[in-house]
Amino acid sequence: MGLLVMLIGAAQAIWPATARPVEPFFGQRGFRVGSAFVTFHDLVMVAAAVAAAGVLYGLLAYTRIGAAMRASVDNRDLLRLYGGRTSLISALSWAIGAALAALAGILLTPVVGLSYYDLTLLVISAYAAAVVGRLRSLPWTFVGALLLGLAQSYAVGYLPPSEVLSGLRAAIPALFLFAALLLSPQAPLRVGQITGVAGVPVPGARRAAAIGAAVVAAAAAASLAVPAAQSDRLALGFVYGIVLLSLVPLTGYGGFVSLTQLTFVGVGAVTVARLGTPSPLGLLAAAGVAAVVGALVALPALRLRGLYLALSTLAFGLLMDKLVLQSSFAFGFNGSRSVPRLGLPGLDLRGERAYLVVCAAAFVLVGLGVLALRRSAYGRILLAMRDSPAGCATLGLNMRWTRVRLFALSAGIAGFAGGLYGGLRQTVAATDFQLFNSLPLLLLAVVAGVTSVSGAALGGMALMLLPVLASEFPALGGLVYLCVGIASVGLGRDPNGVVSHLFRLGRWRSRDIQPALRPSNAGARP
Repeated sequence: MGLLVMLIGAAQAIWPATARPVEPFFGQRGFRVGSAFVTFHDLVMVAAAVAAAGVLYGLLAYTRIGAAMRASVDNRDLLRLYGGRTSLISALSWAIGAALAALAGILLTPVVGLSYYDLTLLVISAYAAAVVGRLRSLPWTFVGALLLGLAQSYAVGYLPPSEVLSGLRAAIPALFLFAALLLSPQAPLRVGQITGVAGVPVPGARRAAAIGAAVVAAAAAASLAVPAAQSDRLALGFVYGIVLLSLVPLTGYGGFVSLTQLTFVGVGAVTVARLGTPSPLGLLAAAGVAAVVGALVALPALRLRGLYLALSTLAFGLLMDKLVLQSSFAFGFNGSRSVPRLGLPGLDLRGERAYLVVCAAAFVLVGLGVLALRRSAYGRILLAMRDSPAGCATLGLNMRWTRVRLFALSAGIAGFAGGLYGGLRQTVAATDFQLFNSLPLLLLAVVAGVTSVSGAALGGMALMLLPVLASEFPALGGLVYLCVGIASVGLGRDPNGVVSHLFRLGRWRSRDIQPALRPSNAGARP
């Protein structure tokens, strides 16, 4: 995923954003089959698909290289013990996959247009077809691709034009992927391995409260020292920090991946906008509605783990983007809504400086709640479920309802942040919560430190600063995606992120300084 975001940023930086027309092979020439007109480009696509499937099937089924590829998927360590060159096999697999993806892009660009956004969304269609074959069976994957293509074509040709059905046509790949994931058999729990992660230090309740008070005091001082526009930017950093805090219990403690957090942020913003009230009850309602939506996402995905779970959240995000957020009930197509800012009796919080303090206090309160969760018995259950799911199942823990509560909690925090975000912007649209923007959000959380509140704070401020740098250097389009992608590729192996390195640096410095501060015992009696 880090590589995907990095390549999107590179494409934005290298090529202009203007659309480029791409002519199909042989132009518009073709022939008729009955009442249907078939272009030569369509014929080339069918021939290329059949040829690629046949060659790939022969490679995987009848060659030693194909057997080594399948063995690398089944048991990489065992293949290495038998002398297999696993690194070379993985590189060859990546090369074949990239070549086939490039061929698909060349053939599909005249049909869907030369747009990095639309072409990247084809990964959902590709995974939808591959999941039909459970990422193992090439014939069933080919069948899944045919069924998906026919469903999209029939939807375009036969569904009547309307607002709901137009969104449904765009969401067919996500619906197909979601259905394929839910109908796939449940994978057994893997035993014999414990993937423990050494987390960053967790402060006690008193120390955490003292740090939180210092953060609010620093925000209040900054609100008096910086211009009003800069106060809005700092407040945006705290709101982004709350969104990243929603990933700390879900991904950092529980080990689950969600690619659709901004969707829950959008649900919270829509809730506050529809209520139209500036009271704190609006924020609580935003958190509650988003929590219910998060629980509904977790219920059908109870059987899924790992890649399949990430794909299900990706499909859900696309469904919400096409069917809900762009509907007239939410924002409408290319529409927007006004969101009132939080207000308290006797206090005027509508100004930029006051709202900065409100956002900082909200971040501190949510952060204290996340730390309290980490110190509780429920937090220890989440860590155990992340490190050894098989061990938790052996002990009789109900992991399914634990997962539902965890998804609801994470979505509720994101919805709470959505209410604050809407009040900060005062006017929001569906484009503010696009699915693609959730990808750098998750990656930056991992880079900064998805297992700690400090990492969420660092990531939120980084998300606030990157667009500022992009505006300072307009020639570097896609700077946000490029920087986040490069950082995630470099630091993605460490789930504690940059924060863990800062803590280690602090410990090393304290060890170097501590002996010099100790009183000398020279001349003392033993």
